[in-house]
Amino acid sequence: MPQSYQTYPLGDFALKSGGHIPQAHIAFKTFGDPKNPAIIYPTWYSGLIADNEWLISETKTLNPTRYFIIIPALFGNGQSSSPSNRPDLKPFPNVLFYDNVRAQHALVTQHLGIAHVRAVLGWSMGAGQTYQWATQYPDYMDLLVPFCGSARTSLHNRVFLEGVKSAVLAGKGAVSAGVCRSESGQGQYRGWSEEEREVGLKALGRVYAGWGFSQAFYRERLYETVLGFKDLEDFMVNFWEAWALSKGNSGGLRDRGPGQSTEDVKWLDERLREFFEKN
Repeated sequence: MPQSYQTYPLGDFALKSGGHIPQAHIAFKTFGDPKNPAIIYPTWYSGLIADNEWLISETKTLNPTRYFIIIPALFGNGQSSSPSNRPDLKPFPNVLFYDNVRAQHALVTQHLGIAHVRAVLGWSMGAGQTYQWATQYPDYMDLLVPFCGSARTSLHNRVFLEGVKSAVLAGKGAVSAGVCRSESGQGQYRGWSEEEREVGLKALGRVYAGWGFSQAFYRERLYETVLGFKDLEDFMVNFWEAWALSKGNSGGLRDRGPGQSTEDVKWLDERLREFFEKN
């Protein structure tokens, strides 16, 4: 599949943790005319650049004929510098929101030449980056629009992520090095075989299934009546496992992200439009 995004080299990129990413790069995609007011729209946890595009359209608030929209990819998402495209970094260094936002700021100021933006907005982990923008570069934007996200990852969320991470690591017989850490450093770090990758990602999908939707969603069998799956196992395999396995692909599954409900997208777009018009 041809690459549908660009990359910007960051050189030897120092991290707040004290480590660095040699020859780092940030992946990004733009929509619209650079002369228009700019909007920064970062990716989310596990999200690829294409997974953000559901909110961009000439009929929506994020209109590429009106705004210059920039989607920068998180470190570790498989498009910016990540374990999957930097096998020489074993283990991959610890990266914070601070580092991602600093890289994004370098992209938009040094490479794209943008002195000020209309807004920074994002969903989920993209919302976390939006809050981080406010702390690092508070005068750089007019508006901040974080939605369905928090400024700080809660302890409950850390527990959830630890479970997901451990499920993936079990695919190759590895164990977690602890909350907010990678895998255990005992012995020499080893990469993944294709079989281990598949086992680990399928496990990730099944663990995530219990967190991604509510009790009411499952109790009312909305995976059948709304999403069209024949039964629960069909949903687990062809929605959750398929979503997790797509994380190794450059295109992802655009119908597995937050934009799959037309009513939800319409509601959110209306709220964004109201907010932009009032501010």
